[in-house]
Amino acid sequence: MQIFNNLNKNPNLSVALGYFDGVHLGHQTVIKSAVDYAKENGNKSAVITFKDHPCCYIRGICPKYILSRETREEKIEQLGIDYLYELDFNEDIYSLTALEYLENIIINYFKPNSITTGFNHNFGAHKSGNAKVLKDNQNKYGYKYFEIPPQKINNEIISSTKIRNYLTNGDIQVANKMLGNNFSIQGKVIEGQKLGRQLGFRTANLSYPKEIIEIPKGVYEVRTNYGKGITNYGIRPTINNHNKETVAETHIIDFNKNIYGETLKIEFIRMLREERNFNSTEELKKQINSDISSIL
Repeated sequence: MQIFNNLNKNPNLSVALGYFDGVHLGHQTVIKSAVDYAKENGNKSAVITFKDHPCCYIRGICPKYILSRETREEKIEQLGIDYLYELDFNEDIYSLTALEYLENIIINYFKPNSITTGFNHNFGAHKSGNAKVLKDNQNKYGYKYFEIPPQKINNEIISSTKIRNYLTNGDIQVANKMLGNNFSIQGKVIEGQKLGRQLGFRTANLSYPKEIIEIPKGVYEVRTNYGKGITNYGIRPTINNHNKETVAETHIIDFNKNIYGETLKIEFIRMLREERNFNSTEELKKQINSDISSIL
């Protein structure tokens, strides 16, 4: 998959339009539609999206993301897309009406043979463009339009907003079902106070990415690229943590290697319990053993 940060002439594509934060099951259906149509017609597929959420420009405040940009790129590539356009959402785009965006950007640069969006996709100034605009103009501009209907889990429509809410409330399993994979974070393992080692449980510490939606402080069953484990995300109230620094501490079961500076990926499976203060380190050790036993 080739990634472009600027527009270029690349005609005869099957394109999928959207922001695709989370690349959840609904997004995957949109993207796969473009990929499948491209393969059926012997052409290439592309996702046209933005580097940052449009709210960053419109409201001056960026929402917390479900995925990092790098992870989003990986998941889009796994779906078989040939080109990914991650554009800057700026005045040049923000000020365009729906028809101007369709004509000046999508048609002018890509001359698509198909366009696929979700049922609730909007574009153009004041969100004036929608599925109807794309459908009504397909004959004029020579593309075939595919509107993907709502995708549901247990009769609930899948959306990035709902996934954010589930994650914020600690309903990891429901969020994962909507995502079609496990919510995850990743980063370089940092040196901590080595207090876990003193308790008999070595941990790999990770600073929680600031741009990612925050889950509740607590203990989670996780999978990592080094094995299964439990992660405590919080301020470690039982330990003398003067800085009240929030850290994701992961104990990887049956793993004792030094991985400082290495990349750790943590996939969250379910929340085991909320973080709480214990009366003693012995009581804390007993609880950690209980947490570990619950995932074996």
